[in-house]
Amino acid sequence: MIFLVNLIFITQIISNFASMEIDFHDNSCLIKQLKNGNEKAYAYLVDTFYHRLCVYANSLVKDKDRAEDIVQNVFVHTWERRNTLKTDFTIKSFLYRSVHNEFVDQYRKRKAVSALEKKYIEEMKQITTGDDAFLERLLFFVQREIHNLPPKCKKIFLMSKEEGCTNHEIAERLNVSKKTIEYHISKSFAILRQKAHGHINQFTP
Repeated sequence: MIFLVNLIFITQIISNFASMEIDFHDNSCLIKQLKNGNEKAYAYLVDTFYHRLCVYANSLVKDKDRAEDIVQNVFVHTWERRNTLKTDFTIKSFLYRSVHNEFVDQYRKRKAVSALEKKYIEEMKQITTGDDAFLERLLFFVQREIHNLPPKCKKIFLMSKEEGCTNHEIAERLNVSKKTIEYHISKSFAILRQKAHGHINQFTP
């Protein structure tokens, strides 16, 4: 991690020299240079995407330190596995998917994921394959729609997804059955899926 942190501070200098030699703005060229072990290409990658990926990760975990940890892991793994990159990848989409996958991996380690949550995660992974500008708009849209959920759904959904409470813990705190909690979480997911897909259809050809 020390190497990555130090690298972030010198990326501007390195990137200036890199841009004089190779066009890292070209997606295929950037990936080829990464595969060749070009550290200037890696510096350009970090400099270009680090902040945006941290914003995205923070929208998932609601914790700045954890978000930065996720993004740093993604960059380290990307460099370590650079030989597996394919030139037909869109590097932006690849990085966003990698951040989401890292979030899912950490989430699964923190607590058991129900079948319903797994289904939701898979659907959100499909949604997050677009360009980063559209993705950021979608994330803000989803956050807004969470707060527009029916009051009971919103309260239970936030207790589950932001506070990290289990269904059993929520049921005890609200003095209701686990089935009631599962119903409201399922309803919340259904509403958010419908809203998100409607938003995507509205802004995509």
